[in-house]
Amino acid sequence: MELTQTLKRCICSLFEVHADTNGVQRIVTPLEYPGTGDRVVVRVRPADDGYLIDENGEACLNASMAGGDVESAAVGRWSHELAELSPASLGGDEVIRASTNDERLIAPYVFRVAEAAQQLYAVATSQADRQSSSDFKDQLTSVLVSIAHELQVPLRSDVELPIAGGWVADHVIDIGKPMIIIGASNPARLLEAEMIFMQYKVQKMTGYVLAIAESQKAVTKKQFERASYYTDKTVAFDAANLKDMIGASLH
Repeated sequence: MELTQTLKRCICSLFEVHADTNGVQRIVTPLEYPGTGDRVVVRVRPADDGYLIDENGEACLNASMAGGDVESAAVGRWSHELAELSPASLGGDEVIRASTNDERLIAPYVFRVAEAAQQLYAVATSQADRQSSSDFKDQLTSVLVSIAHELQVPLRSDVELPIAGGWVADHVIDIGKPMIIIGASNPARLLEAEMIFMQYKVQKMTGYVLAIAESQKAVTKKQFERASYYTDKTVAFDAANLKDMIGASLH
């Protein structure tokens, strides 16, 4: 019982709640926009028919400032699926919001809006990362093509995955349990690997998510360590050892 109470206090302390003007409650959550150190902030606003819960458009703003494309096709697909699967939705004013007249739903909706804000940032910024040239991406592709040829397994690149969110894998090794490979040269792309992993779990689909970071430094040590719990495997790029690791994972 003592541990339970301690955990409750510690978890609650991660969320800062501030009373702003006009009855608005501002919640600073422990979730962060990857690579920025900026925490996701959600506001609860009184409305005529209940409450509006939103992130004030900061997800789109932060993604745009980071060079992301909030109007990309991937963001469009993600937005459409968010509206179908979540109480939150992305409006034409680039604000993610949910509404309710039930006070019991406010807290869970805060979580859903914060989660969606982090996802939008990841989708928008990772699109930009995939479109840019990168020695790491070229090296990874070259090594994987060689490994696939040697192990005699089919390899596809830039594969749109059959899950909610419009996520794209850098590579997929097509075997009984597909190996979904995400090459991460920044924290946003590594976060996307985590979300792909979670979508496969939620939708109960078969897949093995392997995240390959350019280095711990490139994705930040904190995000690298976190990803180990939210992917099937997360490793730093090492061409010499990649073949043995992939071979062992395939079996």
